[in-house]
Amino acid sequence: MPRITVDDNKRMHLRVRAEQKAMLQRAAMLRKMDLTEFVFQSALCEAKRVIAEAEGVTLSERDSLMLLKLLEKPPAPSARLKKALVLYRKRNERLGLACGADCESP
Repeated sequence: MPRITVDDNKRMHLRVRAEQKAMLQRAAMLRKMDLTEFVFQSALCEAKRVIAEAEGVTLSERDSLMLLKLLEKPPAPSARLKKALVLYRKRNERLGLACGADCESP
């Protein structure tokens, strides 16, 4: 996920066309806010929505119930998963890495 460095400057500069600024000023007036506060609040609200949408997962009721069922009673590991674990352990041994306490026997 991309991260943006933020400097200590508390100012942002925007270039807008006259009709865009007029619309923003009108909306700010209708909300009884100054232009800076209106633009800031609107942008912040949209930023939160975009981040939540990008980082969140929304499941249907059916999918939520299936996920809970699988968490409560996970299926037995398949032969393919067991083979992958064996290969993972061999690779880690070759590299001199410990598997860790969370690795169970297949």
